[in-house]
Amino acid sequence: MASQFALVTGSSSGIGFSLARELAGRGYDLAICSAGERLHDATQTLQATGVKVVEIQADLATEEGVKQMWDKVVSLGRALDIACINAGVGVGGLFAETDLDAELKMVDLNCRGTIQLAKYVVQQMLARQQGRILFTASIAGEMVAPREAVYAATKAFVLSFAHTLRYELRDSNVSVTALQPGPTNTDFFHRAGMDNTEVGSTGKTESQPDDVARQGIEALLAGDDHVYAASAKVKAEGMLANVTPGKVKGAMHEKMARPKAS
Repeated sequence: MASQFALVTGSSSGIGFSLARELAGRGYDLAICSAGERLHDATQTLQATGVKVVEIQADLATEEGVKQMWDKVVSLGRALDIACINAGVGVGGLFAETDLDAELKMVDLNCRGTIQLAKYVVQQMLARQQGRILFTASIAGEMVAPREAVYAATKAFVLSFAHTLRYELRDSNVSVTALQPGPTNTDFFHRAGMDNTEVGSTGKTESQPDDVARQGIEALLAGDDHVYAASAKVKAEGMLANVTPGKVKGAMHEKMARPKAS
């Protein structure tokens, strides 16, 4: 019997790499995609597990990049059993002071690229009436998130889209799951310019990417609608998110995301 086949985007490091490694450990052949320079190293590490790995270098913040990646996946002649639509970035800081171009590029990657890829994936999976899709959203998508205003909004977009798409596909054999990590020990906060914050230093160590990935894939295979991952604190915050007043959530997030006094 042929191995099953999975696509993971944003897979050169962090949660994306851990998702790919979790799937490789379960015997899935992989197509992994990133614009990052660490993609080749990730490929070699994953190939060492014994599965087939195809690496695709593409900028998923552009329409051309998403199309280029998808054309490569289609050219392999293998239908996707799983798609982990994970690629995303963050920008930290007060909205009045952050760089507009960086935020617009983040919207292009986190939202526009996600929708474009999901369109291709859903149409392929529906045609064969089989498949599972995991969207990496965030607990931030349910928060009032000062100093990450646009990032949190992009993840609220992804979360809403995932829940609605799941409902639209409810009578098919295609399932949709939203993965909602909290602060995780990756280089996300460094890339977002948030090293000098509580969440970017000590706060992110509460969850490890391998734990987030394992819980995400378990939820995906179980057909769950979403999962808060991975620490007990993140799960508790997620469950309380919809009953906590916005002012309180905003103050909590501000404390974590504010730069530390020098």
